[in-house]
Amino acid sequence: MTGESRGKGQSFEDLRMFVEARALTNRVYEITRTPAFAKDFALADQMRRSSLSIMSNIAEGYELQTDAEFARFLYIAKASCGELRAQTLLASDQKLLSKLGFEEIYGACRKISVGIFRLIQYLRKSNKDRQRGGA
Repeated sequence: MTGESRGKGQSFEDLRMFVEARALTNRVYEITRTPAFAKDFALADQMRRSSLSIMSNIAEGYELQTDAEFARFLYIAKASCGELRAQTLLASDQKLLSKLGFEEIYGACRKISVGIFRLIQYLRKSNKDRQRGGA
């Protein structure tokens, strides 16, 4: 979790991955409101749903209060990062995104995906450590 733990009083809003996913979602909404996306509502809507899924699954998993369930929802959030990257590639191919817009969204997805994976690894390691300690 790299400096992030489920300490007393902490919430999902405090997690760096959630903060970054929220910023990404807001950026996706902003970009998909542009006139370029007006004619491709389906892609704009799907990109919004994918970005929303990233932040929502981080929040939902965290609220379940078990590391195993949290990790399961993080895998879903990570998969949504891949989905959004694929949609971003298509939006770029279709000239719906500027080069900067593409780099922003695609880069943020990659960064968040790596962060989520590291968080999953941390949760799995800490769970294994607890199991060894309790045996």
